[in-house]
Amino acid sequence: MALTLRSSTSFLAPLDPCSKLLHKPEDAPPSCVAVPQAPARLRALRAAAQAPPAPMEAPAQSELLHGQVQQANAGGGRPSRGGVPVFVMLPLDTVGPGGQVSRGRALAVSLMALRSAGVEGVMVDVWWGVVEREGPGRYDWEGYAELVRMVERAGLRLQMVMSFHQCGGNVGDSCNIPLPPWVLEELNADPDIVYTDRSGRRNPEYISLGCDTLPVLKGRTPVQVYSDYMRSFRDRFAGYLGTVIAEVQVGLGPCGELRYPSYPEANGTWSFPGIGEFQCYDKYMRASLQAAAVAAGHENWGTSGPHDAGEYKQFPEETGFFRRDGTWSTEYGHFFLKWYSGMLLEHGDRVLAAAEAIFGGTGVTLSAKVAGIHWHYRTRSHAAELTAGYYNTRHHDGYEPIAQMLARHGTVLNFTCMEMKDEQQPGHAGCSPELLVQQVRAAARAARVELAGENALERYDEQAFAQVAATAEAAGLSAFTYLRMNRNLFDGDNWRRFVAFVKTMADGGARTTLPRCDTGHSDLYVGFVDAAKEQRAPESEAAAAL
Repeated sequence: MALTLRSSTSFLAPLDPCSKLLHKPEDAPPSCVAVPQAPARLRALRAAAQAPPAPMEAPAQSELLHGQVQQANAGGGRPSRGGVPVFVMLPLDTVGPGGQVSRGRALAVSLMALRSAGVEGVMVDVWWGVVEREGPGRYDWEGYAELVRMVERAGLRLQMVMSFHQCGGNVGDSCNIPLPPWVLEELNADPDIVYTDRSGRRNPEYISLGCDTLPVLKGRTPVQVYSDYMRSFRDRFAGYLGTVIAEVQVGLGPCGELRYPSYPEANGTWSFPGIGEFQCYDKYMRASLQAAAVAAGHENWGTSGPHDAGEYKQFPEETGFFRRDGTWSTEYGHFFLKWYSGMLLEHGDRVLAAAEAIFGGTGVTLSAKVAGIHWHYRTRSHAAELTAGYYNTRHHDGYEPIAQMLARHGTVLNFTCMEMKDEQQPGHAGCSPELLVQQVRAAARAARVELAGENALERYDEQAFAQVAATAEAAGLSAFTYLRMNRNLFDGDNWRRFVAFVKTMADGGARTTLPRCDTGHSDLYVGFVDAAKEQRAPESEAAAAL
């Protein structure tokens, strides 16, 4: 697979005069070179791929990745180039199961193209199942160290996700990276360390929060394991924190999100727009529920979760618990939902407290991701949000407590579904992504916590980009991360629309359009060429040799 870069100067983003990228030493490679002759372009790309990293200066303590609100944990980081900075998610297997960078040459060219388009940086999953695969406390950071150097050479910045979850089995998962083998050994010995539904199905995506403080992982608690991992990461990349590595997103559940795995797609367990199921049936969660029921003076409430909550693929009105005036609105319903959501909040609080202690003073921004569960939002019970752990109903705000918890740790709230409009959703699903985003925006403002965003699904159309830009302007997003870098992104029309979108975001959400001269393929276009199937031009063949 080869990547061809053809560009003029039309979309080369000017650097901020304050940027360190304007003050690199003489031998450092330029971030992008745009000249009409193919040989010169290729020499520039080779130089970018081979040159050593430029020395990093100590970050100024007043600079931040995310916008206007000072975060307690973020003392540094180069300022963005203005407007709303756009990051792009790298492929899930950028660092593969063996701990090596995948498709390195194509990645280097892609990074240069992103930089030329004005993108601020990239996001990458730092997989627990890759780094600590050899055994407890045995960390292999070398693939990620190579990636950090590549990103530095390209003049970009990194959002690095502490991914303590499994990859595989959810929307968009294109590879399979399980939890570390030694963790799976513990799972075989004690299946209750992962989430379990009412039917007894185990979900190996993430360790159950019910055993957060119990030594179930070779003598360590899950929170201790996560802390040791983050501490090792900090020590290995200390010279890049706050500069090249601008943000650390702390994984808090399946897909890295603060939620329960209530809607797993693996094996057809769930399908949109099903309500999902509560995940509180491992022995550790059941013990906590029983203790909470006794403390509430209703011991019988702790014997099990709700008996009338239905199944994964059902609709709210098909269940006794979630229907219009169902069990969710009773005293018992309030008790259970408060306990269930409270356990999730406590989990986030524990892990983020550890992250804050570890990364405090390093200059990086901390962030955490909250899922955009927009289906059945227009019903009274908000069933799909409830099973995921967000106690959000017609009468109870489930996002204020989350925002307040994040604010205590100086953590940015990263929210999904920013590209969605209500009118584009199926009528029978009761969706309202726009109202949901408005509610989360209000919760973030009330808690004085920064709000960043992502798109939930791959979108390349102007409607999606326009919706993101409008939301960014209205909500005051501190950053936006685009899902995801792949061959579709670099395809002609998709790429030109994306470049225009980045420019719009840099202008603060004021929409811009492509000039007439960019209606062809002359301006910044990147296309993947299948070497096995297509006859390549000489320039393509040269690019393939990078």
